[in-house]
Amino acid sequence: MGMRKVIATTSVALTTALVLAGCAADMESTTVEETQASAPTSETLNDSVDDQEAENLEITTPDGVVEGTDAYLLWEALMGPDGEYAALASYQAVLDEYGQVEPYATIMAAEARHADALIRQLDRLGIDAPENPFLGLIEAPADLETAAEAWAEGEILNVELYDQLIADAESEQVIKVFNNLRSASLDSHLPAFELAAENGGVLTEEQMRN
Repeated sequence: MGMRKVIATTSVALTTALVLAGCAADMESTTVEETQASAPTSETLNDSVDDQEAENLEITTPDGVVEGTDAYLLWEALMGPDGEYAALASYQAVLDEYGQVEPYATIMAAEARHADALIRQLDRLGIDAPENPFLGLIEAPADLETAAEAWAEGEILNVELYDQLIADAESEQVIKVFNNLRSASLDSHLPAFELAAENGGVLTEEQMRN
């Protein structure tokens, strides 16, 4: 699967997260698969972002960054709709709405470190990363259980994204960074959200330690 396919997949992934976040109360009879099948238009984003904000979600790569290069892959991992910046904005929305609840607080701190790792790699290649463009565009879900279910699915898609990025990357340094971030999503974040979904959407400090 080429990078164009990955970008299309991640666009649908963010649309799914946005719809789950802003319209959870209207989606009780709608499956995740049905939501993912919808094209990422301003109509499907309705309550989460306005039309102008939806247009701004189309992030373009900087001049001089060639598709398929390691710089391009790093940019997608950070700025893509299923990348680290979008995840950070999702968790920030939950914390703003519900306070410092777990596992969102801990995972958000981890996502910030992940973003920093990608930013350092981009900086090494002479590319300046902008501020997070997704902050403020994603609304908190109607309840924490919905949030946990949505972002468990998001972590699965994130792992799939890193699988493709790793396959396309050339530099051993970049591959190592991608592998580390993939492992965090698969081995830490995904189990935490799955467990939270089974416990009403939150985890205790003891559950986080275990």
